Amino acid sequence: MLGWLVGSSAAAVGLLAVLSIAFGLAANRVGERWAAALVGSATLRVGGPADELDARVAAALRVLEGTPGVASARPLSPSEQEALLLPWLGDRLPLEALPLPRLVAVGLEGDGPDADSLARRLAGEVPGAVYEDHGRWRRALRDAAEALSLLAVGAGALTLALLWGIVSIGTRATLDAHRGILVTLRLLGAKDGYITRAFTRRMVLRAVLGAVLGTAIAAGLLLALPRPDRAEAAQGAALTGLIPQGAEWLALGLVPLAAGLAAFLAARRAAQQVLRAVA
Repeated sequence: MLGWLVGSSAAAVGLLAVLSIAFGLAANRVGERWAAALVGSATLRVGGPADELDARVAAALRVLEGTPGVASARPLSPSEQEALLLPWLGDRLPLEALPLPRLVAVGLEGDGPDADSLARRLAGEVPGAVYEDHGRWRRALRDAAEALSLLAVGAGALTLALLWGIVSIGTRATLDAHRGILVTLRLLGAKDGYITRAFTRRMVLRAVLGAVLGTAIAAGLLLALPRPDRAEAAQGAALTGLIPQGAEWLALGLVPLAAGLAAFLAARRAAQQVLRAVA
């Protein structure tokens, strides 16, 4: 009964730990992809009365063309702006009736322009123009990816701690139930180290086998997810992006080893404590 409990618990631990690691790796991968997509680009937002927007955009383009660090500047078409707002506002809202600012996509070269100097020039020549170099968004994406990765690591560690507790309780219960056998083994000359190794070996074997089963099930679930096409991959698809890439599969293979180590340490410590208490 105890063997089934440890094995099934290790399988659940393997399954949850692998999914947690896959989630953390995917979050980090998507965050890096999104942050990289923002490197070398900036956005200029031009607001104001509708009858003045065209003139203001033209003035902003002249400022950008003469600014060191700016490689290109292109106003977004109404359809492109609509596509950007569609996920947030839906397709039923008449966007043409809203007083939306005009957006200008800015390509950067090198370290880009001096943002403070450019902001002062725009303030003086183009009222209502706001320059955004995406640095704030890149930092936010990196921070979010790191937080999600840490959360995934914490979830994986929690599952291993759960396995530790189950193995410890199981080892103690088994040894306490067989105190008479322990006393007999000692009378026959068996050392505590021999008894500890015998129980620890059984626990570790069951834990590793269970974790391997759980890892295999989790890997199968990940492989069953739909694979992203190029467009989805470029956008950092959330669900399909959970599939590990390349060497990331090796990290998943460490889960049974971690489960075995947790079971070894837990069983060994519990056995030593029980044996010390046996007269």
